[in-house]
Amino acid sequence: MNSFIALARWILLALVCTSNVFGQDDGSPGVYQGRHIAPVMGHQGAEWLERPERQTEERPDLLLQALKLKPGMKVADIGAGTGYFTWRMGKLVAPRGSVYAVEIQQEMLDMLATNVVAHGVTNFHSVLGTVIDTHLPTNKIDLVLMVDVYHEFDHPREMLESIWRSLSPTGRVVFVEYRAEDPNVPIKRLHKMSVAQVRKEAELLPLEWVETIETLPRQHIIVFKKKLTSPAQHNGSRAQP
Repeated sequence: MNSFIALARWILLALVCTSNVFGQDDGSPGVYQGRHIAPVMGHQGAEWLERPERQTEERPDLLLQALKLKPGMKVADIGAGTGYFTWRMGKLVAPRGSVYAVEIQQEMLDMLATNVVAHGVTNFHSVLGTVIDTHLPTNKIDLVLMVDVYHEFDHPREMLESIWRSLSPTGRVVFVEYRAEDPNVPIKRLHKMSVAQVRKEAELLPLEWVETIETLPRQHIIVFKKKLTSPAQHNGSRAQP
């Protein structure tokens, strides 16, 4: 009986989560730069983030290789969820490095803390952000990672400005998004982004495209580095003929 209840619970959870990811492209809270913003997944679907299929569907091992993390780095996991990448990055930047796990839901941070410590990682900081501010320290972060998260930001520009402020002078921002260019990727359009769209939005800020890595089965890895001009100076230069 317990096995049956557990199975039924898992099926119900899968249906809830796939309706958000694979379902109809509706419920979008707004539009930014011609793109419909996807709704945020609530903490009720947290188990979906830990599903075993992620190992083959997303190949986190290949993503971590592409990040080129080194011991001593300060990194940030934006929209960290249950800490799926937080603890993995924590191991790679240990012992002197640290991971800032940013979430806008305290319930997620509570689950994340338990999960990360269970994996033997303690070099992390839980950060409760808002929809317009990551609340990360200024000029300190060597790498910001966003895995299937950016397309859900209610206020993309404000969040990217906050991320830009947090970066060290040599800091990088990494967008990981399902490939909109590939119709074979089984995700609804609302939850995909093209390289062109990511660049269009990121380059409104003083962020310079570095490379796009296509080693993952379904997702782009799109890397930017920080420019040292301020957002205001950057926008002024773009406005000139």
